[in-house]
Amino acid sequence: MSVWQCGCTREHRDPPLVVLTGGPGAGKTAVLEIIHHHFCEHVVVVPEAAGIVFGGGFPRKPSVAGRRAAQRAIFRVQRELERLALEEGSAAIILCDRGSLDGAAYWPGDAESFFRANETSRDAELARYSAVIDLRTPPDGAGYNHDNALRIESAKEAEAVDAAILSLWEGHPHRRVVESAHDFLDKAARVVAQVRDYVPECCRPRLVR
Repeated sequence: MSVWQCGCTREHRDPPLVVLTGGPGAGKTAVLEIIHHHFCEHVVVVPEAAGIVFGGGFPRKPSVAGRRAAQRAIFRVQRELERLALEEGSAAIILCDRGSLDGAAYWPGDAESFFRANETSRDAELARYSAVIDLRTPPDGAGYNHDNALRIESAKEAEAVDAAILSLWEGHPHRRVVESAHDFLDKAARVVAQVRDYVPECCRPRLVR
């Protein structure tokens, strides 16, 4: 629940979908938790689809077939989470913990085979989102950790995923890249400030501590 109730009574239509993306350990979920508690109820946060899929017991198999099945499932859950947030009609802005393109970075094969498997294209997925905020993964020894039980990537693997995601979202007309910082709170503050730019004036928090 937000720490303050918004007095906005405006009707929200066609809310923008804004993606927070980046490699494992970049801080997306932590930043979205900050936003959830400091912005009003019209700033809707879509949780990470992979966390729902794997946290719900979907088998996480290392085989090619297993990895493909998982990414197809994540793609579909992502789409339905976004659809739910849009169709409920109360959002002024929808913030997504990862976007539909991210799955291609985990897909065992080239990106084109990922798009064929999900009956889409890179251009179509780029067009779904109004803006992209890409948080870079910190290097090993500079903040990367395994605090999240679902994070299984080594620092080297996380770096490779981070680079792949950076490439996948390249070309989006409203992409902002947030580099790692020694102080995570500094990085989080920069992301929150960027998100605030997309939030209607009436829904912006007075102060984020």
